[in-house]
Amino acid sequence: MAPKGKVYRGSVKDFPGFDASQDAEALYNAMKGFGSDKEAILDLITSRSNKQRVEICQAYKSLYGKDLIADLKYELTGKFERLIVSLMRPPAYSDAKEIKDAIAGIGTDEKCLIEILASRTNQEIHDLVAAYKDAYERDLEADIIGDTSGHFKKMLVVLLQGTREEDDVVSEDLVEQDAKDLLEAGELKWGTDEAQFIYILGRRSKQHLRLVFDEYLKISGKPIERSIRGELSGDFEKLMLAVVKCIRSTAEYFAERLHKAMKGLGTRDNTLIRIMVSRSEIDMLDIREVFRTKYEKSLYNMIKEDTSGEYKKALLKLCGGDDDAAGEFFPEAAQVAYRMWELSAVAKVELRGTVRPAGSFNDDGDAQVLRKAMKGLGTDEGAIIEVVTQRSNAQRQQILKAYKAHYGRDLMADLKSELSGSLAKLILGLMLTPAQYDAKQLRKAVEGAGTDESVLIEIMATRNNQEIKAINEAYQEAYHKRLEDDLSSDTSGHFKRILVSLALGNRDEGPENLTQAHEDAKVVAETLKLADVSSNDSSDSLETRFLSILCTRSYPHLRRVFQEFIKMTNHDVEHAIRKRMSGDVRDAFMAIVRSVKNKPAFFADKLYKSMKGAGTDERTLTRIMISRSEIDLFNIRGEFIDLFDKSLHHMIEKDTSGDYRKALLALCGGED
Repeated sequence: MAPKGKVYRGSVKDFPGFDASQDAEALYNAMKGFGSDKEAILDLITSRSNKQRVEICQAYKSLYGKDLIADLKYELTGKFERLIVSLMRPPAYSDAKEIKDAIAGIGTDEKCLIEILASRTNQEIHDLVAAYKDAYERDLEADIIGDTSGHFKKMLVVLLQGTREEDDVVSEDLVEQDAKDLLEAGELKWGTDEAQFIYILGRRSKQHLRLVFDEYLKISGKPIERSIRGELSGDFEKLMLAVVKCIRSTAEYFAERLHKAMKGLGTRDNTLIRIMVSRSEIDMLDIREVFRTKYEKSLYNMIKEDTSGEYKKALLKLCGGDDDAAGEFFPEAAQVAYRMWELSAVAKVELRGTVRPAGSFNDDGDAQVLRKAMKGLGTDEGAIIEVVTQRSNAQRQQILKAYKAHYGRDLMADLKSELSGSLAKLILGLMLTPAQYDAKQLRKAVEGAGTDESVLIEIMATRNNQEIKAINEAYQEAYHKRLEDDLSSDTSGHFKRILVSLALGNRDEGPENLTQAHEDAKVVAETLKLADVSSNDSSDSLETRFLSILCTRSYPHLRRVFQEFIKMTNHDVEHAIRKRMSGDVRDAFMAIVRSVKNKPAFFADKLYKSMKGAGTDERTLTRIMISRSEIDLFNIRGEFIDLFDKSLHHMIEKDTSGDYRKALLALCGGED
């Protein structure tokens, strides 16, 4: 079943003691008379390999002079029928049928074309082309050309040749040249040289392209996927992203496709069937592993919850087992996590905000515009939004002074009386300095009944030393109390110790120390009870050292610590903290780890959660849009679309309304 020298990773294997004639007879008996024994049909067909199923078809024809697939179509119905019939076709003929259905009639199922042609090997492509010719007496390339257009068509035709290089010997010089050529064809070029993307991504070997993608990240500061989203569009963009995903990990690509097919309302059954059938004898075990690691849920359980009847039973048989039973981190996932930390350490990312100082700035002129917008009956919210969102924070501070000097009035008080609701909170927040705004958010989080721990964690875990120092000063000035004292009186235990440590703003700012990183990784492993050797330190001493490491070591050093931790334990630190800690302490340490790994991605995730599902968490949405607008909101936008396949602009537009939406979109700074 598996190629020579490779371990078989399919979930369906040859049935031992196989007898084609006996199976053909069993299927005939299951379908004769009134009704059919669907359980017997699914049990037999899902436990035979495709090669064995083809032999059963031939034996059925010899024994009964009938076509088994035609009889199955007649006896079965709906999704179950589609699944069983798909299993009876050889893989190349199954792919050919899917593509024929995708381009037949009015409209084209581009997603199906993309999935099949982006993921198949050279040999699978050659077999598909031959099967299409045999089944439909038509040329697949000619049909694709007739049904698609533009660069999308050109890339599909390149993939249809099945000529991707397969040599694992990689030239470092060519890797660097290809990465440079891709950068010059997109990011550094006015317009985009699509032909260069098609040539490199359509021809080079997988091993070569993985190294090209790493090199591209080093020289551009962004993953190739983000550049593709920025430079390409439509079905061509989707195809190229699918190619990149399959180059990186075919199993991860299919895990994502399966998750999308079942998440939310409704199930995309055609996609679910096609993948479960086509990967059952190739890499279903790999897909299951990636699925469980990526979504913290087994593929088996998601199928179980999302489908029903014989259709569900057949899919679960193809899945081949439930991975939630183990409850442990996969070694493969640890390798992926190590690579992520490695790339996090070498990527040269330029942080960019979306709000910049306005050119030809006139503080007195802006003060007049704002006064006019608030004079008389009614308020011109549009004019206020235009001025406040298009000026840097430093310029807004000048406008405050100019307004006071010109009119003898407090601009903040006037804005507060004229605006209301979410828009008022957003505009007034923008008029404060960053330190004043953070201090106010922290004060709100600790005053009154109850504490908003999520706000304390978000701010204290993500600000640098300089920002923490400024927050402390602003807090003291505004509330005549020390921030550290308020944090101490309003929290307790290890959570209090974490916040107080972060409030000191004493994080080291130097480079990594490899010797120290190894020792620190041992402390982390021992604290999380993942070390092979027991420590002589007491539990309390270990926890103190662990807290000190996460709260005071530099970001470059912590990246190295977390890599050493994986080498030592075969676990990712984020996963280990999530599994072995709880409550606010877990959330605080998770926020620190995720900030070290990728701070823009941390904020992208919080923004997504603030808007997904019913209702909007406007406090979180407003706070992040204000606080990151001049720091890294542009980077957050990039991470948002990478993580969630939709733009931040689109989600804000869909989830908010009125002048509040208008102001948020102005801060967002553009559609991706």
